[in-house]
Amino acid sequence: MAHRITLVPLAAALVLGLAACGESTEATPATTTTQAAGTSDVPTQLFDPCTGIPDDALTAAGLDPATKQVGVGGVRQPGWEICGWKGADYTLGVFSTGGTLAEFERRPGNVDFQDVTIAGRTGRQFRVDGAVRDQMCDVLFPAGQGLLQLTLVNKTTADPCDRLRSVGEAVVPALPK
Repeated sequence: MAHRITLVPLAAALVLGLAACGESTEATPATTTTQAAGTSDVPTQLFDPCTGIPDDALTAAGLDPATKQVGVGGVRQPGWEICGWKGADYTLGVFSTGGTLAEFERRPGNVDFQDVTIAGRTGRQFRVDGAVRDQMCDVLFPAGQGLLQLTLVNKTTADPCDRLRSVGEAVVPALPK
């Protein structure tokens, strides 16, 4: 289960990977295992943000679809579907996992949790404590498969959470519930 809550290092690595804007790699989609009440583990297909978010939504959010980065630095991560794009002065990563909101809320270093609504969908906004606190903002959305997360990294002094809410208006409608 530990691999389900390692998103913060993955987000930082994604940002570095996007900065390099390397080639994407293709591989089979990730699955996660969930356990239904009274049954054995059932594999669940994770949402793939690289194929599930249309280019017009990315463009409307100010992102360049041609900068797509699959995984972390072009490498897929077990139990995750990860994709990121670059805008003029920010990057956006979209993560899909079978983890739970409670796991992220218990993780040391995740701070300032608050409810937010983006494009009519309720989620939990938070920040990562430390050096990147004023540059990054994250929002988690519960989904049938587990969680979806948007991570925005600003290259300006603008509030990253304000920008994430704005960018999210175009991207969140493409996310599964």
